Amino acid sequence: MKPPPPLNYIRSFECSARHLSFTDAANELGYTQAAISNHVRSLEQYIGHKLFIRYPRSLKLTEMGEAFLPTLRQALNQIDYATEAILASVRNRTVVISCPTSLAENWLAGCVASFSTRHPEVELLLHGTIWEEPAEQIADILISIRRYDNEPPSSIRLWEETSVLLCAPQLLTGPNALTSPADILKVNWIAVHGRQELWQDMAAALGIDAVSNEKRLSTNSTNIAMELAASGAGCIVTTLSLARSYVERGLLVEPFSIRMASPWNYYLSENSVSKGMVVKKVKEWIIEQAKANTA
Repeated sequence: MKPPPPLNYIRSFECSARHLSFTDAANELGYTQAAISNHVRSLEQYIGHKLFIRYPRSLKLTEMGEAFLPTLRQALNQIDYATEAILASVRNRTVVISCPTSLAENWLAGCVASFSTRHPEVELLLHGTIWEEPAEQIADILISIRRYDNEPPSSIRLWEETSVLLCAPQLLTGPNALTSPADILKVNWIAVHGRQELWQDMAAALGIDAVSNEKRLSTNSTNIAMELAASGAGCIVTTLSLARSYVERGLLVEPFSIRMASPWNYYLSENSVSKGMVVKKVKEWIIEQAKANTA
């Protein structure tokens, strides 16, 4: 038996029959007019019958062409539907999560890794941000950090956040060791842009004057701030959820046992046009892991 004709011959014939023009078919399919003509001629040679009557400026289907066309169109439609179904299936298994880079590199990384282990059929795309961006609108799930008076609409707070004061272990030893809250005024206060109020609140809780300290470092990234603190550059006030891994590894310690409720918390929102059950599965997993994070 002959092998089947190439699919591009079939498509060139169907498109030419629809337009009754090799030129228009070439424009639609992205071939040259000569290539379309050659495809059709090769198909005619394959089946042993003419499919078109060729006029100087137009085409007309032969009886064989008219008989052949409906079956081919049905077959091409089935191929197109099957291809689109596969592509849609792949798209619907991909969930885009937009999240502040600081949380993505700490708590969320483990959360995503454990989900992926249990559900390898779902592809997770983690989009880390420093500031909230318009690109986040493409996300299926959006995690944002907001002040208590600016909660995103229709969102879920992942946990009740806690603010902690931290420094490198070496700052607790030696002649300049931090032994009392007043000693905090002798070192750099490391702050994250937009989160300076955390230092003001902590200074008030420690009973020291925040205005009198002029030794400051700042950055736009909480992770950079924690790396600075772990290197001994000063003290940092940050959220416990981000600092937990540093504390567990002994890179940062609490010089004083003072914690307070944070005015900033993480909120989870779902895109209103997201992908149904797959996104729901990821969302429920994140919420479940968030509850375990505070247990």
